[in-house]
Amino acid sequence: MTNDIKEILKKNQLSVTASREKILHLFLEQPGALAHGDIEKKAGEKFDRVTVYRTLQTFVEKGIIHTIPTADNSIRYALCKDDCASGHHHDHHVHFVCSSCKNTFCLDDVVTPNIKLPAGYSQQHIEVVVEGVCKNCR
Repeated sequence: MTNDIKEILKKNQLSVTASREKILHLFLEQPGALAHGDIEKKAGEKFDRVTVYRTLQTFVEKGIIHTIPTADNSIRYALCKDDCASGHHHDHHVHFVCSSCKNTFCLDDVVTPNIKLPAGYSQQHIEVVVEGVCKNCR
């Protein structure tokens, strides 16, 4: 997995640092989305809050991860698929938040609906978040 991490960073023209490697490793081993606090805890005391925040922002800007809004106005982060690039996220899928375990999942096979807007409005981004009980908690 270490080679995959280094390859992703190099492909996105990012230098390989310990914080970037550790945080990217967390996303690669996690099936769902992560909150900033989760990342801080799992990264350990080695990286401070600012380092984690800057790494996440860099990963979002480069199209490595994407943000997912939650009902409590916090942000979760999930790994992007291969078609995302710097400044251009193509995560046209539904996000699912489990009300039982509080995990957030990308439902890649469920695409966001096409929304017809009134004249004069132009769409830039659509977020669809579904809340319910995940298959693990049923």
